[in-house]
Amino acid sequence: MLARRRRGHLAGGHPHAGHARRPGAQQGGERHLPQSAVAAGRRGRRGGHGTHGGEEPAGVGVPPARGAHASRHRGAGRGSAAGRSGQALPPRRALVPRRTSLPERRGDCLSVDERLERYITELFAREDPILAAIRERHEALQLPPIYISPDEGKLLHVLLRAIGAARVLELGALAGYSGVWLARALPPHGRLTTIERDPRHAALARRAFVEAGLAERVELIEGAALDVLPTLPPGFDAVFVDADKAPLAQYFEWSVKLLRAGGLLLCDNAFFHGSVVDDADHSSGTEGVRAFNRLAATDPRVVSAVAPIRDGLVIGVRVST
Repeated sequence: MLARRRRGHLAGGHPHAGHARRPGAQQGGERHLPQSAVAAGRRGRRGGHGTHGGEEPAGVGVPPARGAHASRHRGAGRGSAAGRSGQALPPRRALVPRRTSLPERRGDCLSVDERLERYITELFAREDPILAAIRERHEALQLPPIYISPDEGKLLHVLLRAIGAARVLELGALAGYSGVWLARALPPHGRLTTIERDPRHAALARRAFVEAGLAERVELIEGAALDVLPTLPPGFDAVFVDADKAPLAQYFEWSVKLLRAGGLLLCDNAFFHGSVVDDADHSSGTEGVRAFNRLAATDPRVVSAVAPIRDGLVIGVRVST
C-alpha cells in the first residue's frame, strides 16, 4: 500500500550500495608472433573472450601489444606494431590491482588507483559546499553508505545535459545527494520527480533540495515505488533507478513504459558488490540485479551498455514505442 504519500517539492528511496569484483582476463593472440610478443601479450586466464566458462579470472591481466590481435588475421605485417618495428610494444600497466579471490569486504569492483581517483574527482567532479554538506550530514547520521560518488553524480549530470533532459524520474532519493546532481542538470522549467519510501530519508532529501535552491524544480513523492509508478504520466526524458533490488525487474518494466523514445534508462549497482558473478549467491537482491541486467541487455525496446564506474552503471536508450 502507498505509505502516506505527499506530493510537493522533493522526494526519495534507497536500499543497497556497493561495488563489484574484478574483471576477468584472457590470452592475447599468440599465432604469428615472435616469442617476445607472445610474452608481452599473454593474458592471465584460459578461455575465449569474456568470462564464460574456464577458470575464475585472476584479475586484470596485461593487455596484449597492439599488434598481437591484428596479427591473428593479418600476420605481423602492415598495421601491426610488431611488424613495423620488429619488436613487441611494452605491456601497458594495469590500473586495477590483481586479485585472486573476492575480498572479505567488497568494495568498488573497478576502482582505479586512489591517486587517479582523487585526480578525476578533483578535476571533473569536485563537490561544492552544498553537496559536501549533504554528504557529511548523511555520514554523520550514519545512514546507509549507498549514495552515489561525485564522479557518478557528474556522469549522470553530463548524460542528462547531453540529451537536453527536462523531465526526469528518480527511484530512491535517500538524503538527496544524487537528486541534487540530477536536478542541477535540468533547465529552470525542468522537473525532477523523485520517490522515497522512508519518511526520514524523504525529510533529509527535502532539506537538501531547499538548501541547494532546487525546491521549485523537484517533486518529492513519499511512498513505495510500485505504488507510485502507476500514477505517473509517461514521457520522461530519463529514469534513474537506485532503489531496493528485489523488484528491479518490475522497475525495469515501469521505466520502459514511462520513458519517451530516445530517453535514458540509468541504473546503479549493475555489479552489486560482485555478487552477480557469485554462483552461490541467490539472495533476492542479487537475483533482482541479475534480472534487471538481463532485461537491459536483451529487451528489444532498449539498447544498453554498462559503464564500469564504481559498482557499475547501466546506461540504456529507449529505442521503440
